[in-house]
Amino acid sequence: MGSRDRRRDGATDDRAMYRALAGFAGADLSQEQMLEVLLQTAMAAVGSGNRDAVEAISAALVEKPDLNGWRAFVARDLARRLPAAVEQVWTRGWEPADVVRYAGRRLGLARGALAAEVVTEHLAGYAAVTVDPRWHEQTAEFEAAAWWPSGSTAAQAHLNRDGWVTFAPELLELVAFLLVLPGLERIGPPPGDYRPVPGETGSTPVAPKHVDERVLSRIRALLAKAEATTSEAEAEAFTAGAQERMARHSIDMAMVQAGQGGGGRGERPATRRIWIDPPYEQSKTVLLNAVAVANRCRSVWTKNIGFCTVIGFAADVDAVEALFTSLLVQATTAMTRAGRIEEAGGRSRTKSFRQSFLAAYAFRIGERLAEVTQEQTEAARVELGDDRLLPVLASRQQDVEERFAELFPSVTRGRRIKVGDRMGWASGRGAADQASLGTSTAVRP
Repeated sequence: MGSRDRRRDGATDDRAMYRALAGFAGADLSQEQMLEVLLQTAMAAVGSGNRDAVEAISAALVEKPDLNGWRAFVARDLARRLPAAVEQVWTRGWEPADVVRYAGRRLGLARGALAAEVVTEHLAGYAAVTVDPRWHEQTAEFEAAAWWPSGSTAAQAHLNRDGWVTFAPELLELVAFLLVLPGLERIGPPPGDYRPVPGETGSTPVAPKHVDERVLSRIRALLAKAEATTSEAEAEAFTAGAQERMARHSIDMAMVQAGQGGGGRGERPATRRIWIDPPYEQSKTVLLNAVAVANRCRSVWTKNIGFCTVIGFAADVDAVEALFTSLLVQATTAMTRAGRIEEAGGRSRTKSFRQSFLAAYAFRIGERLAEVTQEQTEAARVELGDDRLLPVLASRQQDVEERFAELFPSVTRGRRIKVGDRMGWASGRGAADQASLGTSTAVRP
């Protein structure tokens, strides 16, 4: 798995930020100049993650006397800058879900909810058919319905409802946050540039489906059973059965695409960002990479921001996301169970034990998933013949590699995980055996 750092823009010396605030308080500046000082200082503080400076900037904003319409001016100016800042984010490669997740992670859940409202409001200004269907799906998940009056904006409504002292600092911080977001790889068209696929109808386009939803539903049902059961034998059978269905469905879809597009090149590889929540992020990315490789995908970890980019064909990427989510639940359950067993040793709750456990779990899961995929590929070779199957799989793998190289031409290999607890490693490897060994013969759809 590759690793890619994205350094935050706007980092600066703390003393420079406080000098700027001192100048704001004492200098004879116009309203435009005063707000510009605050915004630039806020951008530096947010970019460097300096919460003390953010608080100082908020205080300077709200404590300034409301002379000559200062508050009304700030409200108008920030409301004007907000949509431009959102527009700039799209040109830098961010998608709606990315903005909301990162805002919640960096600024807190309240700011994340505000970002969801602002993003949803902004996209509503475009003709629905000019926005990528995936973006519509992402904003629908926010459930950020417009509660503000018609003719108003979310920012104006918040100011009226929450008051200047409460909301003005939130608005300033959100604008600053959007302006310092670094550039990302563009994985889809920005709003306004999307064009519907031929034959697509309706005011809100639906993302083209490259996966049989019935198969995906069965896979998710198997994974849900694996998460819910207390029997390790049942969990291993359900998980293995899900991977078998994933692997076979991938082959079936590849052959269908080959028949429709010629040589398997009718469909372009998909790209999806999967956010990795703390703690133990490195071990979780190893698990995601193991699942991705077993399903003929590639993954890259953008460590400083907190997500992995998975590249592969749509059916495979759907499978990777579903299985990774399930295996995280199973790994956490197994880690908790192992911790109770090893608790007498006093190490089961340490960071080293859990990091080692999850790393071993991820490596062993990768081996097992690869075995299942290989078994299904061999079965398909017998059924279809090498001359039909192998060129298609090779062509699709080449497409994935080309897309990977296009997006990440200078990616570097991530550092190896340091395993500091042998007991955790042994426990994690054993839990992975229990989670993924077995066949689907005992599994019913």
